[in-house]
Amino acid sequence: MAARKKSSARKQTSSRKRTTSSSTPRDALTLLRADHQMVQDLFDKYEKTRGEDRKGALAEQICNELTVHAQIEEEIFYPAAREAIREKDLIDEATVEHQSAKDLIAQIEGGKAGQELFDAKVKVLGEYIKHHVKEEQNELFPQVRKTKLDLRELGERLQARKQELMQASGSERSGGNLSGSRGRQGGARRSEGESGGSQDEGIMAKMARGIGLSSGT
Repeated sequence: MAARKKSSARKQTSSRKRTTSSSTPRDALTLLRADHQMVQDLFDKYEKTRGEDRKGALAEQICNELTVHAQIEEEIFYPAAREAIREKDLIDEATVEHQSAKDLIAQIEGGKAGQELFDAKVKVLGEYIKHHVKEEQNELFPQVRKTKLDLRELGERLQARKQELMQASGSERSGGNLSGSRGRQGGARRSEGESGGSQDEGIMAKMARGIGLSSGT
């Protein structure tokens, strides 16, 4: 009896630990890294997928996830990081890279799986994101980690905003308005383009031109 009670107590303690761990808010960098990995997994699935309907659904999910991720970074993470780190140019470069990726996202959202260059655009977007993630995680994140920023509080803000944006996007899709999220995202891109139009063109946009995938292709 005593052995069974001890075993039961250990199981309950273990269960409580797992519950507490899963409900503990992640810090900002952990949350953003998780987003990066999730999107990379989606790109990997796309590469292995053959059916056009499935490809179209994955491409839409990739574009939506990236749009939300970019928005929470630009609204919350980048401003906080800019105030805290010394190398402000890292934030400028990341913002320009976001815009280059958004331009390609707009082309993907305006196309359809099976169309000419659709697969190529998704593939190049994946390369954009891989390059961007590498720079963020290897250069920006370590600097942010060394600051006095409250990363737990920042993570809570990022998570709350992400949930808000994802719920809004999900409501639009479930309501039969598949173009609603595209219109909202397009409006956000136009606004960002107007405010950031004077920024120098980033390396990602040059790469797009080099392979014939610049806007309007």
